[in-house]
Amino acid sequence: MKKDKSKRLSDWEKKFSKEVKIETSKEFFHETDEGININPLYTQEDLLDYTFNDIQTLPGEWPYTRGPKASMYTNRPWTVRQYAGFSTAEESNKFYRKNLEAGQMGLSVAFDLPTHRGYDSDDELVMGDVGKAGVAIDSVEDMKILFDGIPLDKMSVSMTMNGAVLPVLAAFIVAGEEQGLDRKVLSGTIQNDILKEFMVRNTYIYPPEPSMRLVADIIAYTAKEMPKFNSISISGYHMQEAGANNVQELAFTLADGMEYVRAALSKGLAVDDFAPRLSFFFAIGTDFFMEIAKLRAARTLWAKIMQDFGATNEKSLTLRTHCQTSGVSLTEKDPYNNIVRTSYEALSAVLGGTQSLHTNSFDEAIALPTEFSSRIARNTQLILQNETGVTNTVDPLAGSYFVEKLTEDICSAAWKIIEEVEELGGMTKAVAAGMPKLSIEESATKKQAKIDSGKQVVVGVNKFKNPKEPKIDVLVIDNEKVREDQITKISTLKKDRDDKILKGHLNKITEAAKDNTGNLLALSIEAMRARGTVGEVSKALEDAFGRHYATNVGVSGVYGKFFEKDEKFMDIQNKINIFEKEKGRRPRVLIVKMGQDGHDRGAKIVATSFADLGFDIDMGPLFQSPKDVAKDAIENDVHAIGVSTLAAGHKTLVPELMKSLNAIDKNNKIVVFVGGVIPEQDYQFLYDNNISAIFGPGTSILDSAEKVIELISKK
Repeated sequence: MKKDKSKRLSDWEKKFSKEVKIETSKEFFHETDEGININPLYTQEDLLDYTFNDIQTLPGEWPYTRGPKASMYTNRPWTVRQYAGFSTAEESNKFYRKNLEAGQMGLSVAFDLPTHRGYDSDDELVMGDVGKAGVAIDSVEDMKILFDGIPLDKMSVSMTMNGAVLPVLAAFIVAGEEQGLDRKVLSGTIQNDILKEFMVRNTYIYPPEPSMRLVADIIAYTAKEMPKFNSISISGYHMQEAGANNVQELAFTLADGMEYVRAALSKGLAVDDFAPRLSFFFAIGTDFFMEIAKLRAARTLWAKIMQDFGATNEKSLTLRTHCQTSGVSLTEKDPYNNIVRTSYEALSAVLGGTQSLHTNSFDEAIALPTEFSSRIARNTQLILQNETGVTNTVDPLAGSYFVEKLTEDICSAAWKIIEEVEELGGMTKAVAAGMPKLSIEESATKKQAKIDSGKQVVVGVNKFKNPKEPKIDVLVIDNEKVREDQITKISTLKKDRDDKILKGHLNKITEAAKDNTGNLLALSIEAMRARGTVGEVSKALEDAFGRHYATNVGVSGVYGKFFEKDEKFMDIQNKINIFEKEKGRRPRVLIVKMGQDGHDRGAKIVATSFADLGFDIDMGPLFQSPKDVAKDAIENDVHAIGVSTLAAGHKTLVPELMKSLNAIDKNNKIVVFVGGVIPEQDYQFLYDNNISAIFGPGTSILDSAEKVIELISKK
């Protein structure tokens, strides 16, 4: 005879409590970074009384929790993508062709930082960044080389671009037309989620409101002229990379989407005229089931949101997404572990129902990916598609008590944040108020504190360390050679064009931007066709809109509270107190980003955690030149400068900083330390340039702080 359900649960409770030596299973709740309690057991009872998630629905059916398509991968697997782009258009083109031959299905283009920020390669402000974090694109001529031999009527192209989105997208369209193609056949996505740039990644140029004008004009133009092209990819990816938890990533991304819908409606478009071409982009981190549930929750909430906007077309109601495995989960220590991380992150994305996927290479916490590492990353997806059987069943985890409850919990938590954003007047106003940025920075600091304190295990970093770290080959880009080549091409371009015709097009852009008339993408296409450069079109817009400069507001007290009574934490505080007694003031540190790299997660975490330890902290503005940093450091009489680098500018920008410091004061005793993505083989180069310490990804904040106070004390 079967026991009744309550008796079975009671018996399980007793057995569980006895085995784990606690009074009741309720003591065993695990609280996630999102503040969601994970129970040790889920049953049928956890499937009752849902507000958002309806477990009776089917794939391809409202609200699309189980997938945007009825057939999903049984009919067609997800698109295998891989971001590529480095050095010159010529080198990137070779790389693209090889990848396509090896099984890649779509192109995902990464541009270098000067291109993102609307500077041409010959601008002195970008000397250290050209061709480093992506491909340098200055004109239509570069774009034509980039896609040489690649039929743009058959290949879907995804391009991440924000600040200089108009000239870059315009150059792509003209390149397609000069292949002999009608723009109507061009397919792909432009990932111009500008609002997220003001929260995390910072590759903006113009202030929020005029930036939204650009988005609206792109949506309006592509809806009419490019029906196969996704006019925007709304990106949560970079939020998670900056430290957002999954609920924050989901909520702020959907809130961004709502703002873009409103921007398009303001152009007089009907919602179903453009909404089918909206797409999303999410990061997939290491919390396996949470990531699966996040993608299911995203579709569920978006269907509700779009219905509220009056959408009736099924394609308007379905959230389609591209995903990328986490970059922030990649570790410099024991890097082959990253292959495992990427593999299960990829599986999580697939079980969550992504439509396309990019898998990171295992060496991306060290340097740019090599051909060898890229092949492993790509094959990860091909193995999933061809060997695991995951494409044989649609939404195989549906009905899981845990996954369904987690989907509902994420929906509920994300919806609360969306309502908070709406109360502030929508995402543009929320961004202006700084609410999303600060909440993400707080989450990032908490995460780092958990890792540094050992409360969260990272294998090979804070536990199960490898006593013998492997040597990894890395891709090296000759930045100076790339820049010289680009400058030559720009010079040739300007000699061969009609400057008078171009000037007329640039003036029209400025006037239309000032007067809020015309379509700025349409005007940018004509300027790029007349062989304008990315920098020239960007400047024409800047003349009307101005350039945006962010202000730094950090969080405080978040890191320190994870280390109450921690011996090492208190020892560092004691050393700082001794320094203050001996020198009459606390050790002062300037934390900076140089060049055009806007990834400031690491810099912000170091600044806030060092402040909690007792350092006096100055935070430099983004996009500083080495000369600016040296001037600020000496004027503010700091003891040390901490340089955060991610885009491989350390071999050009850091030596320039040292030269600038010595030029101002030959006797300066400022300690300079560097952190970020730096290959080990570059360490000696930096030491030879008088750098005092180098902290790679995964370095404990406490370890770096201890080293810094020791170095300052010796000076």
